[in-house]
Amino acid sequence: MAPTVERKNIDLAPLKAANVPIFFIVGGPGSGKGTQCDKIVAKYGLTHLSSGDLLRDEVKSGSPRGAQLTAIMESGALVPLEVVLDLVKEAMIKAIEKGSKGFLIDGYPREVAQGQQFESEIQEAKLVLFFDVAEETLVKRLLHRAQTSGRADDNIDTIKKRLHTFVTSTAPVVDYYDSKGKLVRINAEGSVDDIFGVVVANLDKVTSKI
Repeated sequence: MAPTVERKNIDLAPLKAANVPIFFIVGGPGSGKGTQCDKIVAKYGLTHLSSGDLLRDEVKSGSPRGAQLTAIMESGALVPLEVVLDLVKEAMIKAIEKGSKGFLIDGYPREVAQGQQFESEIQEAKLVLFFDVAEETLVKRLLHRAQTSGRADDNIDTIKKRLHTFVTSTAPVVDYYDSKGKLVRINAEGSVDDIFGVVVANLDKVTSKI
C-alpha cells in the first residue's frame, strides 16, 4: 500500500470572497508556456503558481507532509489529486492575503478529474490557455535545450516518452474545456512576441469584464 498524506482543513472563505480570475495554463515541455507566464505576470499582475514547483518546495521544506510526499514518490505512486489541490489552495490564500489580482495555474489540470475538483471546491477557471506546438518542434526545442542543460533526461528517447505522456494525458483535458467553450488554443510555433499578442487579445476580453 502506498503511503498516505494527512490532509489539512483549509478555510477558503478569503479566496472565494476575493473572486479573482483564474486561468489554467496547459502546454507540453518546450512549449514556451513559462516565458509566456512571465510576460502575463508582468502585464496583468497575476500570480503564477506551478503545481510541480509547489510539490518540490513542500518536499524541500522538510515538513511532515513533505516527508509523506517523498515516501509516496519514492514508492513509485502518484501524489493524490487532493494533496496537490491542497498545496495550490494554500498558495492561493497566501497570495490573496498579499493582494493578488488573479492566478495562472501552470501545468494544471493534468487530467479532467483534477480540473473538475478544483472548480467544484474553489471556483471555475475563466479560460484555459493551451500552448499548442507540433511534436517535432518540441523535440527540436528540447534537444537544443539539452545541449546546454546537461540533464540526464534530455536525450531523444526520453524526450519522446515525456511528450507522448503529455499528449495522451492532456488530450482529454483539452477536449473537455473545448466542449465547455473555455479553451483558447494558441499556436505557439511563432515568435515570443507574436504568441504574446494572441494571449493578450484573449485575456483582455475576459479581464475587461472584471
